[in-house]
Amino acid sequence: MTHQAKTLESEDVDVLLDYIEQTRHKKRDRAMFMLTWLAGLRVSEVAQLKLSDIRAKHALIKNEIRLNAYQTKGGKRRIVFLSDRLKEELVNYLQDHTDRSDEESLFLTQKSGARGFTPNTLAQHFYWLYKKAGISGASAHSGRRTFATTLSAKGVPPRVIMRAMGHQDISSTMIYVDASDDMVRSAVNAI
Repeated sequence: MTHQAKTLESEDVDVLLDYIEQTRHKKRDRAMFMLTWLAGLRVSEVAQLKLSDIRAKHALIKNEIRLNAYQTKGGKRRIVFLSDRLKEELVNYLQDHTDRSDEESLFLTQKSGARGFTPNTLAQHFYWLYKKAGISGASAHSGRRTFATTLSAKGVPPRVIMRAMGHQDISSTMIYVDASDDMVRSAVNAI
């Protein structure tokens, strides 16, 4: 059995966001994390985003991201719905990027102002964010896994979680859903 990425507890999220707040690229790093945690995007999908994927006319944020086949793991188009909270996070990030072209990468690297992250460099970036924040066992998949687990804990049906994750098979989705002690306790108390 392969090792699963850590599902983040609310304390882990707070620790990570506190750490990110101290970094040089805090708005960028926060927005990238939020896309994994609040929308369940894969790190590779975050790396592939262009400004045009999220920015609507007059610099407003779209209600959904329409990922093209080249942006997804399975090579199939999918729609990612954005919560009001995530849209606020993206608006905050974009305040510093009003002069950029819509065809540029959404998230630029520190080393090159003209190019975005590759999926691999972004996965490494997430690894170091978690490590420097002191969160052991977390990886680039932790935000996505936490997204699925949180939806499940809130009673969202598995098929809805499957669609939100962009999976074709429910068994793939269920690998992401963790069962915390609180979830099991609530389930037992429901009887």
